[in-house]
Amino acid sequence: MGGADTVHVVVLTGHISAGVAALGLGPLAFLAARRGGGARLGHLYQVAVAALITTAIGLVALAPARLWWLLPIAVATEGAAVGGWWVWHRSGPATWAVRLQGGSYVSLITALLVVSWGTVLAWVAPAVLGLVLVESAASRAGLRFVIPHPRGAPTGTHTDPATASRPVTTVGQPGR
Repeated sequence: MGGADTVHVVVLTGHISAGVAALGLGPLAFLAARRGGGARLGHLYQVAVAALITTAIGLVALAPARLWWLLPIAVATEGAAVGGWWVWHRSGPATWAVRLQGGSYVSLITALLVVSWGTVLAWVAPAVLGLVLVESAASRAGLRFVIPHPRGAPTGTHTDPATASRPVTTVGQPGR
């Protein structure tokens, strides 16, 4: 095995490992966030997605003529993951945090199915099913998610007992 082959194997192994980690951490982080926690899992998801995107860029660099199309998908996936994290931590609308994070996860599922199936269905099925699931979760998010305010921000009208030391706003509740 030559030097270029070794580099490819190392980058591909890192890519697969990061993908497995991100696919496993995504649902765990989302479920923990629904219960008012999950900051550590959410951070680990972000790290796994960043590693996945970094290795995707590495794979594109090794075979640009064949894999150039992965670059915009990788950038969009990372943008959605980081955007969802940013909205969540900046007390933005929970519905957008869910849409962005959910979109990044749908991208991961799509990539897994495209590699595994290699058919048009692998591109279409996750997009259609993911849209329905993510929008359903986003609509429920406005009724359930509690977003902590950053220190020094104006306080909301509701304080979550689990985070009583931090002012919070319940998003999407009528009259709040």
